[in-house]
Amino acid sequence: MKIDCIIVEDEPLALERAQSYVMKLSFLNLLRGFDNAVDALVFLKTNQVDLIFLDINMDKLSGIQLLEAADIKSEVIITTAYDEYALKGYELNVTDYLLKPFTFERFVQAVDKAQNNLTRNNIRQDKKFVFVKTEYRLEKLLLSDIIYIEGMRDYRKIHTVNKQVMTLQTFKDFEEEIPPHIICRVHKSYMVALDKIDSIERDGIKIKNVFIPISETYKKLFFQLIK
Repeated sequence: MKIDCIIVEDEPLALERAQSYVMKLSFLNLLRGFDNAVDALVFLKTNQVDLIFLDINMDKLSGIQLLEAADIKSEVIITTAYDEYALKGYELNVTDYLLKPFTFERFVQAVDKAQNNLTRNNIRQDKKFVFVKTEYRLEKLLLSDIIYIEGMRDYRKIHTVNKQVMTLQTFKDFEEEIPPHIICRVHKSYMVALDKIDSIERDGIKIKNVFIPISETYKKLFFQLIK
């Protein structure tokens, strides 16, 4: 699978090195290289990109500000000489964090992570059902039948259109299997099927006369999805 990527880097030598690394990997398709984040932001408004190699310290608009300003769905590999931004980068769900000067081998490791994420996401997009561990069996559930998933201490209760299923599988398990545009995490204790929502009221969701809270952690992603 071809991976369309861009490089955002304001140091000419670092940009040249990153471009040379990209050219060594035949499955990477370099669309553009940018020496500032403003031009990259304009490009991303109208172009779909799978992977972004992103510097942090840049004039006018930093890499962090770019991630905060734009609705970035691409895989993002941060490239920087400063390690103090690592925590902020991971809060923004970046794929990897490369400290300059990084080797080609370390570059490949980061790209492998992005490739694995993209492959897994492509598989998820076509998913129609999940198998859920319950009691001593694996039960098949159609995603279109799930209304919401509720956390109950060690268990998750899956509410469907015709039954309820209890499982020890975690929310993380479900998030890795199910595309968020179908069933989205909205709270530490809830995931909801977007097409089953009746209304959204303040910081909560109404589904079948059940009120489900939306926490700050998941609010941004949730409202992006419903738009």
